[in-house]
Amino acid sequence: MSERKSAVLEVIALGVEDAVAAQAGGADRLELVTDMAADGLTPSVETFTGIRASVDIPLRVMLRLSDGFSAGGAKGVDALVRAADELREAGADEFVLGFLDEHGGPDLAAVERIVAALDGDRWTFHRAVDRAADRDALRKQLADLPGLDTYLTAGSPAGVDDGLPVLVAEAARRGEPGYEPRIMVGGGLRLDHLPELRAAGLDAFHIGGAARPEGWTGPVSAEAVREWRTALDG
Repeated sequence: MSERKSAVLEVIALGVEDAVAAQAGGADRLELVTDMAADGLTPSVETFTGIRASVDIPLRVMLRLSDGFSAGGAKGVDALVRAADELREAGADEFVLGFLDEHGGPDLAAVERIVAALDGDRWTFHRAVDRAADRDALRKQLADLPGLDTYLTAGSPAGVDDGLPVLVAEAARRGEPGYEPRIMVGGGLRLDHLPELRAAGLDAFHIGGAARPEGWTGPVSAEAVREWRTALDG
C-alpha cells in the first residue's frame, strides 16, 4: 500500500505526455481538458482513453464545451449530456463541471440534468463558483446534488492572491450545510501560498501552468510536479 499523502495534488493534463509526467512527479489525480485558451474544454474520448491506458491515478474529465460559464441553453445541455454519455461509456467515472445563469446564480436546470446523466459519479464544481453572485447561496443550492465532492476555487475571480481570506473563511465552515465538499485550491496558486492554506486546514491543491516551466505551449514537467509534491508532503 502506498504511503498516505499529506494532501491531494491534482494536475491539469492535455494529453498522454502530460499525464505520464504528472503521475511520475507525484500527482494524485489529473483534470483532463483541451483548449486552455478557452480555460479548459471537454477533451475527446480518444484523449481520455489514451490517458486512461497510460496512468493508473484517478482522472476527472471536464464537461464544458465553450468559453465562459454558460451551459449554452437546451442545445448546449444536450451536447454536454451526449459528451458525458460517450465518456462514461469509454470508462470515465469522475467529472468537472459548473454553470451559472445570467444572474450569477447556479444554472440548476443545466447542472441537475448533467448530474443525472452522471448517475452518481463523483464530480467537482469548478471555478464558476468564483464568478457567482453569492458563493454561499450557490453552495447551499447545490448541497443535495449527488456526487458533488469538491469545489475547485481560488476564492476570487482574480486568483488565490486576492482570494486567500475567502478560502480561509470557507475552510473554517467545513461541515456546515453546503460546506461538506472538499475545497480544492487552484487558480494562480503558488508555492508561497501553501503555508497559510495548510495552516487553515486546506488539503487539496490544483495546478496547471505551475507544472509547465515552458508555459502552456510546453508539456507538464515531472520535476515541477515533484517540487509541489515535496512541498505538500514536507
